[in-house]
Amino acid sequence: MGAAVQVTRTDHTAAELRVVAGKTADGAKVRRLLAVALILEGHPRATAAEQSGMDRQTLRDWVHRYNDAGMAGLASIRSGGRTALLTAEQMAELKELAIKGPDPEKDKVVRWRCIDLREVVTRRFAVTVTERTIGKWLRKLDLTRLQPRPFHPKKDEAAQATFKKTSPAC
Repeated sequence: MGAAVQVTRTDHTAAELRVVAGKTADGAKVRRLLAVALILEGHPRATAAEQSGMDRQTLRDWVHRYNDAGMAGLASIRSGGRTALLTAEQMAELKELAIKGPDPEKDKVVRWRCIDLREVVTRRFAVTVTERTIGKWLRKLDLTRLQPRPFHPKKDEAAQATFKKTSPAC
């Protein structure tokens, strides 16, 4: 059996830790708070660890972190994930490009699709991503998939107005 682990921090009682655990949304932090509460109540480390769903050594490590940093030491550490492929300025440029729309003569399309934007991103920023990633970026930039109906770049407004005046349906 392992040596007893001691909670040296006396900021909170076991009951106070249980109240805080009841108000915490992070499930892992709740388990840690309840485990420390069990230790404060005098339960053996093996029992407290088993009831909290962790190993004795893990509970010991969390008690040491609680002793050093208090309840903040029991929070889950997030690594932050993968670094962004585009900078904030590049994302702003992508949003501006998507809102402005393509130039039919230069881009050879009348509206942006994810596959078209992917090629533009590859050319401009030297970053190769999937179509799905482009879609995620567009949603992140608060752009929807709904787009206005494309129009022919050489349409004649006067001819349309004349047609509407002479059409029997109108």
